[in-house]
Amino acid sequence: MKVTIERATLLKALAHVQSVVERRNTIPILSNVLIEAKGGRLALSATDMDLAIREEVAAEVAVPASTTAAAHTLYDIVRKLPEGSQVALELAAGGGQLTLRAGRARFSLSCLPVDEFPVMSAGDLPHEFALDAGALRDLIDHTRFAISTEETRYYLNGIHLHATKVGRAELLRAVATDGHRLARFQMPLPEGGAGIPAVIVPRKAIAEVRKLVEDSAESVRVALSETRIRFTFESVVLTSKLIDGTFPDYERVIPTDNDKIMQVDNKIFAEAVDRVSTISKDQSRAVKLVLSRGSLVLSASGQDTGSATEEIEVDYAGDGIEIGFNARYLLDIASQIRGERAKFVMSDAASPTIVRDSSDDGDGSLYVLMPMRV
Repeated sequence: MKVTIERATLLKALAHVQSVVERRNTIPILSNVLIEAKGGRLALSATDMDLAIREEVAAEVAVPASTTAAAHTLYDIVRKLPEGSQVALELAAGGGQLTLRAGRARFSLSCLPVDEFPVMSAGDLPHEFALDAGALRDLIDHTRFAISTEETRYYLNGIHLHATKVGRAELLRAVATDGHRLARFQMPLPEGGAGIPAVIVPRKAIAEVRKLVEDSAESVRVALSETRIRFTFESVVLTSKLIDGTFPDYERVIPTDNDKIMQVDNKIFAEAVDRVSTISKDQSRAVKLVLSRGSLVLSASGQDTGSATEEIEVDYAGDGIEIGFNARYLLDIASQIRGERAKFVMSDAASPTIVRDSSDDGDGSLYVLMPMRV
């Protein structure tokens, strides 16, 4: 192998693939990135056996060949090279050492045989559709903060993706919940999305796709079966196993008869929650909301720190209500509201509350938040 490539191009590709590689591996080859050079292209691949990524970039290939090298080490080396430098990769005879040169710097990396590198087959993916990069960003951002991190409830460790129909409208829906809050986002069903199976995309795959979609302005091809999903970008293909489990019937926890409606400036509300919750050092960071006509008083207290209150103006004409929430959960939801005002639809201090963007007319995102005792 003899390859020359721009540092910036190599660094960007390595940043994508190395993040799939786990820091600790009992199988040595899973710590490595597969490097394939041929036909003016350099392909980098990595896998953890559940998730696989492959990215191709332009390079000057004088001698085509393949090898594997430690992913994180290679990334750290390239990251520390001077900006604008040219990186030369050369595989020694026998394939045991990969030499990297840039300017006067020279590194020799141990290699493992290419035939040890596992290939994660995607199998047959019968359903395929395209999503605009911006739409995929919205779908992920509006839901992933509610993904559960509790491994015992593994079926909540991802985003539930499925097609549904409301009236005559066919929709693609993404839902995540950790049992304390629920986030739902929907958009018109893309062409080719009819008949897709209901799937759960794992948290790690979601995180990697989000990084990739940040750099993309093009549409993303999504292909899936009941066990696999594949995202295809301009030069990157990411394939992931799906969570083998049944997502709960989330519709049952979305209240339909809440009758107390509060609308509030989202920025003012979020800043007040953030300020007041500073006093609470508890893990739950509970904040109490006391609502009366036209007014909301937020309060919090800490066992050793004291107490805090702040009053803000709101649009509210119902009966008085006192209700408590986890401050971090409120801030997570507020950060996803794009419009100026947030709409809270409540029932009482013990029932779930619906939060949504006041400008959203029910077409996009919806959040359900369980109250807490304060």
